[in-house]
Parts: sequence; C-alpha cells; structure tokens
Amino acid sequence: MSGRKIPATVVTGFLGAGKTSLIRHLLGQANGRRIALVVNEFGDIGIDGDVLKACADENCTEDDIVELANGCICCTVADDFLPTMQALLDRPEPPDHIVIETSGLALPKPLVRAFGWPEVRTRVTVDGVISVVDSRAVADGRFVDDDAAIEEQRRADENLDHDSPLEELFEDQLACADMVILNKTDLVDADALDVARRTVADGVRPAVKLVESAHGVVDAAVLLGLEASAEDDLDARPSHHDTADDHDHDDFESFHVEFDTVTGPDELTARLGKLANEHDILRVKGFAAVAGRAMRLVIQGVGGRFQHYYDRDWAADEDRVSRLVVIGQRGLDRQAIEAAIQG
Repeated sequence: MSGRKIPATVVTGFLGAGKTSLIRHLLGQANGRRIALVVNEFGDIGIDGDVLKACADENCTEDDIVELANGCICCTVADDFLPTMQALLDRPEPPDHIVIETSGLALPKPLVRAFGWPEVRTRVTVDGVISVVDSRAVADGRFVDDDAAIEEQRRADENLDHDSPLEELFEDQLACADMVILNKTDLVDADALDVARRTVADGVRPAVKLVESAHGVVDAAVLLGLEASAEDDLDARPSHHDTADDHDHDDFESFHVEFDTVTGPDELTARLGKLANEHDILRVKGFAAVAGRAMRLVIQGVGGRFQHYYDRDWAADEDRVSRLVVIGQRGLDRQAIEAAIQG
C-alpha cells in the first residue's frame, strides 16, 4: 500500500434513481477487490444499508459496510464521515476501493471537498463521482427549467425565488459528475430516452460520459478506475451552493412507519402508489412481512412507481415487522399517511 492512495467512488443521484441497485451489482462483480462501502441515509432507519448487507460476499462483508444515519453526509463531514474514513484506512488490511453511496438529498461537492482535508488527503483520492439518473423522471420533464416561464415570473416579481430545491440538487449532482448512469432505460421508449439524454447532456461538464443501463447493471470495469482525482479540480464542478456556508434540508422531511403483515406485494404496492400520488410523496422504501412467505419483501418506490422483490429469509430471532421510510417535501400529512399505510 506504500505510496498509493486508496481510490474512492462517490455514487450520487436523486431519490429512487437506482443507486442501491447499481452498487448491489457492483459488489457482485468486484473481481477480487476488497471493497468497503459507506452508506448515507436521509431518515431515521437505515434501509439501504440493510439491503446491501443482505448481498454482502467475501469481497464486501458486513464489517465492510458502514452506515451513516445521522443525516445528510454533506452536512456531517467532520462529525461522521472523516472519522469513518480514518477508521477504514487504519485497518490492518485497508480496502482496495471505497464506495460511498450518498443520500438522494446530498450535495456531492462538499463531500468531495472533504477528501482534501489533512486527515485523509495523503491516503485516499476520489476516483470518480458517479451520478445515477432516473431516465423516465427526466424524460417527463420533472427537473427541466422552463427559461421563458422563469423570465416571465422574474419580470412579474423580482423578489420571487425561482429555483426549485429539487432542481438545484439535480443540477448540482450532474455538475459534479465524472460519469452519469442514465438508469431505468427499460421504462422509456426511444423518443423519451432521447429527451433524457439531451437533458442530462446539457447539465454535465465536457467529456463526461453518459452510460445507459436498466436495473443498475453496469460493469465494474466501467465504474471503477476513472482516476479523476476529483478533489483536485473542484473549481471545474460548479454548484448552486458554492457561496453558502453550509447546506440544510429544511425543504424535506422523512419519517418511518411500522405496520403488520400484508396479504401480498401487489395489494401493498397498489395502495402505496395511490398514497404517493395523493400526497405528493417523493420516495418510499423499506421492508414488508408477507403472510405465508418466509422471505422478507423489499419495497422501493419513487413517485407513484413501485418495485418489489424478496431478498432473504427472515431470521429466527428477528421480529417480522414491516417498516417503510417516507420522504417528501416539508408539509406531508404524516397522520393521514401513517393511517393509510397501517390500514
């Protein structure tokens, strides 16, 4: 290890874009590399970390998966992230590569900047920032500015805040990327995919590559070994928050809901899809216990679209309790949402 910095890959992307799926696939084809994984959660229970631990193998054991559940990683660099990195680097056998999955609400640039701190600068480098994008969401125009409408609003009210927090997050994640994974291409037709391509291309730096995928299936040889040293060219990665002292998430809230066994996945996802549309919920993720099934059901939803799969058997000493994290913009009707989920 003498004289060599350990490479780290930062995986960023909006809520539900497919970051966890991408990393699950990456861990499954590590080709002998010892990979350490740092998972950041926005919310009070760690869903993504638990999902990834269920697929850990000899190249990435449970001990190699570290979960930071104390809020957005870009806001807790000194308290959480740097001590975690130091602990990984100080192991008798340090990892060959570190993969960091940020929260969907995280700004990547403050995290990349942390790699320049004296505690870690000489020992680890940012191999690349990978931004994962939901092709269908982008094709639907959810994060595209209408320049004409903005100019009209500005003329009407010069004090109006024109920028959506979601747009800023999306744009910052693209602007910091060394590679963009245009995910969920199986959910769009050719015309919609072309819209997504052009939209993303407008938001990235020159020479940043777009890689198309479905279900986060991208070869490890494509994702790792970019050698970007991203911490050394921060000025080339513009951010809406470059002049801000810090970054907060007052625009968002999250909570978790526990509920009993469900009759089946189709009934549950139909109910959640209707609920997400009615309450404008951004993201739902978690686990459910299904009647008559020994395996745990994983639920992943963005907007009104939901996916589900069984990941492992419930442990003998484990409570068969269903748990979901709900994430949305501030003002969610928590009582109504909890009541609907709990039935």
